[in-house]
Amino acid sequence: MNTFITALSLKEISEFTASAGQPSFRALQLAEWLYGKGAESYSEMTNIPKAFREFLEETHPLVRPRITDLQKSKDGTGKFILTFPDKVCVETVALPSSNGKLTICCSSQAGCAMGCSFCATGKEGFTRNLTAGEIVNQIYVAQKHMKQRVSNVVVMGQGEPFLNYDATLDALRMLNHPKLFAIGARHMTISTCGIIPGIRRLSEEPEQFTLAVSLHAALQKTRDELMPGVAKYPLQQLKKALQAYVRATNRRVTLEYAMISGINDSAEDREALEDFCAGLLCHINLIPLNKIVDSPFQPSLTKTMTHWQATLQKNGIETTIRHSRGSDIAGACGQLKNAFKHSSYVSRETYELPLKKLK
Repeated sequence: MNTFITALSLKEISEFTASAGQPSFRALQLAEWLYGKGAESYSEMTNIPKAFREFLEETHPLVRPRITDLQKSKDGTGKFILTFPDKVCVETVALPSSNGKLTICCSSQAGCAMGCSFCATGKEGFTRNLTAGEIVNQIYVAQKHMKQRVSNVVVMGQGEPFLNYDATLDALRMLNHPKLFAIGARHMTISTCGIIPGIRRLSEEPEQFTLAVSLHAALQKTRDELMPGVAKYPLQQLKKALQAYVRATNRRVTLEYAMISGINDSAEDREALEDFCAGLLCHINLIPLNKIVDSPFQPSLTKTMTHWQATLQKNGIETTIRHSRGSDIAGACGQLKNAFKHSSYVSRETYELPLKKLK
């Protein structure tokens, strides 16, 4: 079976070009055509020998993921459903900002095995890991469609990135490469449910990627009920791993906390969160729960969230209330479940945004 070139990491491209008897520079040359120059066919790669291009066409066809659905939020957020050649679908979200920046929220897996009770992706189950190239091509396709250079990437879509660690890191390195996407490492965030071995591995990486942890509860019993997939990583051990990460990297950790009315927003919950943050260099993002179909959970009241923010900040814990974008198209955190709204791809003509042009 042929392997699509767009599924491969830069390392894998290097390995197969070497095995084909090509010089060492050929791998980066090929990757530059694929991502830096955006070639859609091998015929465009004019400085690559014709015989090798023909070999590539036969052994590693150039096929991008296809946009099979696209929705636009009233706040400007775009949600793509991308289909890979094996018919597996993932969701990718583009978040343009008023200052000309473009953030892409990409998926690391098709589906998710974590089973978080408030998350639509977890209810859909796990399909498979994505390859490094498949992660990268989410950014490529979204950037090309939005006609704007991507400035930030968050691996916060479908899946748990630390259960697909190697592919995720290979993808971020391709995005960071100066001749491909040239996105700064500090502008790329990996969001984990709290997979401790992954946190430890990341602390040893040379790049300054940002770490975010979906905490959602600082009381063990509550967290186990909300996030059964990480119940084997107790909060006490998670905190120690995060403290070790901060010592090793000198970088702050972001803690994501989706506030759910009557579940994790009591005074006891807040005090437990304060205890968890004690002695930890961190920033808290309080997120009003995004509603999903057939869920009994409801977001916390605004007054509860503002009280939490004020109290946490008074106690020296930097805290932000993050207003999720794209919730009206089920494109916000916890809502990604490959739900098609349209029967086919929506063209650019029906998806106009006041965006800066790609330079």
